[in-house]
Amino acid sequence: MVCGTLFAVIGAQVALGGPVREAEERLAERWRQPRPGAPAADDGLAEFAADLGHWYVAGPVLLLALVGVYTAGRAPRPPLAALAATAAVPLLVGPLKALFDRPGPLGGEGYFPSGHAAMALVAYGGAVLVVLPRLSRPHLRGALVAVAAVLVAAAGAGLVRRGYHWPLDVLASWCLGGLLLACVALAARGRSAPREG
Repeated sequence: MVCGTLFAVIGAQVALGGPVREAEERLAERWRQPRPGAPAADDGLAEFAADLGHWYVAGPVLLLALVGVYTAGRAPRPPLAALAATAAVPLLVGPLKALFDRPGPLGGEGYFPSGHAAMALVAYGGAVLVVLPRLSRPHLRGALVAVAAVLVAAAGAGLVRRGYHWPLDVLASWCLGGLLLACVALAARGRSAPREG
């Protein structure tokens, strides 16, 4: 509910403009690399961080977690929910990009919301949700959540730093991803019984 409301508020700011959007664009201009489109830009770390939200990076991390949980003898419902949520990212983001048709920081159209930011949150968050019930030690659970949070935040910061997205594009994507993760959490909340056979 909170994620949906925040997405609607952010979407209205993006669509209608106003002081929040103006402040966000000023912030992005200060944060962005001086030569963001250049191949040898000043910050290779930002490009690496932005790529953390690409399907070819986040997807294998989720798949490894799902395979690990499945081979450990857990019921397939939470892993399947995480896979379905990840597959839903482009299905939701594509039409929203067409609807809002927001210009990107470096030109072009259709930048709101960010597919990479949503993919990072859903893939890494989904991995956490399916692995967390298998971990009994609090420090391991905390470390897993912290690593996922750092990866998601780094991807968002890298996308803005490289000039691929505005900050509100990233924040809205996290709200959208939060909605999808809520569905995974509901599936994971049900008891995972051992597989038969």
